[in-house]
Amino acid sequence: MARHSKFLMAALLVVAATPAMTQENLKSVWDGVYTAEQAERGKPLYAQSCASCHGDRLTGGETAPPLAGGAFLSNWNGLKADELFERIRKTMPQDKPGKLTRPAIADMMAFMFQVNEFPAGKEELSTKPEALSQIRIDGTKPAGKK
Repeated sequence: MARHSKFLMAALLVVAATPAMTQENLKSVWDGVYTAEQAERGKPLYAQSCASCHGDRLTGGETAPPLAGGAFLSNWNGLKADELFERIRKTMPQDKPGKLTRPAIADMMAFMFQVNEFPAGKEELSTKPEALSQIRIDGTKPAGKK
């Protein structure tokens, strides 16, 4: 019994330490997680697939939420980029859910990040869930970010 207790305690310690380690490895949208070129590719894709509901300026419409500004940032603050990616992939566009390709979604998200004034970087936003799950959407610039 004591052996099982030691194993259980060790397992609990590993599990308890995992979120802290994961949080340290996360990037923020403020770290330049897309390129300016990618955002430029996303702009016409957004206009074609999203603007009719979410507005030309990403401010939302009668039935669609904003994709930029305070309401968007408040709703997505602290969540991961993979969650936003999957929401878009599974539910958009509303009249043809699942129609968008992974590269198109990444490009449109890059455009959304640009409109929300997150800085561009040197690497494109990934299409891979495991990479996107390492990017946190922070509504405000974390302390210490340039």
